[in-house]
Amino acid sequence: MRTGGVRGACIVTRQILIAVILLVQALCAVFFVSDILSSVVGIYVHPVSWELRELMEMGAALGLVLGLVLGAVVLVWTLRERNQARERLRRASGAFMDVLEERFAEWNLTPAEKDVALFAIKGMSTAEIAVLRETSEGTVKAQTNAIYRKAGVTGRPQLLSLFIDDLMRDDITGRARQAA
Repeated sequence: MRTGGVRGACIVTRQILIAVILLVQALCAVFFVSDILSSVVGIYVHPVSWELRELMEMGAALGLVLGLVLGAVVLVWTLRERNQARERLRRASGAFMDVLEERFAEWNLTPAEKDVALFAIKGMSTAEIAVLRETSEGTVKAQTNAIYRKAGVTGRPQLLSLFIDDLMRDDITGRARQAA
């Protein structure tokens, strides 16, 4: 739970930083664009001393450069976070396949039943599975019934629920280990 709070605070901080970057860049851009437009359109602007004018231009240029640098930092953060999410997804996918293999072995499924079970878990219809396996729908129905019997369930939703429960149990166990 503590990690989630830190991650949430980091996301809020990042959002605030992005908003500040955009605001600074917008103000600097307004300064330069208004200066150019006032010259082109001929709008009279009360003159300021050249020292103050130089300071304003340097400040606006510095603001744009700062926005560029901070934008690059946020981009690096975002790319790093995306890569971490991909890695977590890869691990979860691998964990799911491990759970599938363990359960299939526990239930003593035949290779054909393993294929049918995998396709069923993926949400394919009996007809789709039959086409993919180049067999009749009756054969697929018989194999799914055998799978349900061996797994001790009555249908696809319960079959899928077994795997989800296993993954959730592993996720809870993993989080408890991390907290300790």
